Amino acid sequence: MTKMINDGLPLPQRYGAILTLALGITVPVLDSTLANVALPTIARDFHASAAASIWIVNAYQLAITISLLSLASLGEIFGYKRIYQLGLFVFSFTSLACALSDSLITLTLARILQGFGAAAILSVNMAMIRIVYPKRLLGRGIATGAVIVAVSASAGPTVAGLILSVASWPWLYAINLPIGLIALFMGFKFLPENPLKHSGRRFDFISSLMNALTFGLFISAISGYAQGMNHRIIIVEVVALIIIGWFFIRRERLRPLPLLPVDLLRIPIFTLSLCTSMCSFAAYTLAFVSLPFFFQNSLGLDTRSTGFLLTFWPLSTMLIAPLSGRLVGRYHAGVLGGVGLIVFSLGLFSLALLPNAPSHLNIIWRMILCGAGFGLFQSPNNHTIVASAPSNRSGGASGLLGTARVLGQTTGAALVALMFNLFQNHGTDASLMLAGTLAVGAALISLTRVMQKTTPINA
Repeated sequence: MTKMINDGLPLPQRYGAILTLALGITVPVLDSTLANVALPTIARDFHASAAASIWIVNAYQLAITISLLSLASLGEIFGYKRIYQLGLFVFSFTSLACALSDSLITLTLARILQGFGAAAILSVNMAMIRIVYPKRLLGRGIATGAVIVAVSASAGPTVAGLILSVASWPWLYAINLPIGLIALFMGFKFLPENPLKHSGRRFDFISSLMNALTFGLFISAISGYAQGMNHRIIIVEVVALIIIGWFFIRRERLRPLPLLPVDLLRIPIFTLSLCTSMCSFAAYTLAFVSLPFFFQNSLGLDTRSTGFLLTFWPLSTMLIAPLSGRLVGRYHAGVLGGVGLIVFSLGLFSLALLPNAPSHLNIIWRMILCGAGFGLFQSPNNHTIVASAPSNRSGGASGLLGTARVLGQTTGAALVALMFNLFQNHGTDASLMLAGTLAVGAALISLTRVMQKTTPINA
């Protein structure tokens, strides 16, 4: 069993843990980008509409959202390593279930189960980074995490295009199995036990249920509205959401270690950074889910060309994220994030204004602009969220960071379906314009953080 020192893991154990975390976070990120590229293909195979196929994304995000905070809490109680390993196990074998699905319904159900595994990984990933790296290298560790995510995302479209050119879409999910199992076995050797776990704390099942209902109703209502569900049902869901959410927040405010970390939400810069993250990921998803339909259905490109064009976005993120990580501490995260999100919004608006028959080069420079802006924003924002929370609340901070990201992605995916239903012939254009608007809003929120302090509250 790997032992911890007071400030991060010693070398060379740290390298093994970093590689394990890299492989672990790769599988859910790679799976997300693989699935986006394949959505038009899967929709055709299952004779489903473009809007209906978005449920393949929504089901996955729904499972993550309703369980992420609960799993983060379990990580603080039983140890981050155990939850991380459990997530890898569940994700790996439910990926196989996705590959074996024979209808949109069975694939959606498998994606729900896969989402629970992904939630376990995402809920404690940032907390694991905080205990693996020494404090003086935390900024570098978070930047490394951002690079790993960007590399996985950049590989996704290309890998998807290559696989779909020689095999059917189920192989996109099957590829997760060997990667996940390798990370699982490496984790037993290299990942540290959590030195800050609350062994005397009990898991709050009532709060966990209220958390699932609150976030589940939110996603169900917004997705139902986007899909044209009966308005009476949506009104009932919204009313239930308000009532349950109110009692949930009231309950959490009275608890010393709440499942929903309302104590962390009292830190202004923490809350502003979460809002920035949610808006930016909604914009990201609006673009990344809608663009494959535009490339394949409007421009008539094949899956390989679609994957090639999408690659330039995360590839530029991968190149900018390390530079952004090095700038943390030299410049305020609010400024870095604001500038990055403004560049991001310019890229999104330029994509929305593409000519009718654009060349590949005309698309590529716009994708690079989006990726560069997103990369400049991400590392400083994540560092601010982690650094502004006390060390014994790393699990809660990591869980909220993941929840904000997934809520943004889920909202973005639902808004894509809404845009496709409202603007059937111009769904991608409408999605990109909305994405650019959200990115501008995120930039304004980011810039308001300049006057806020990053010092964490007392543990």
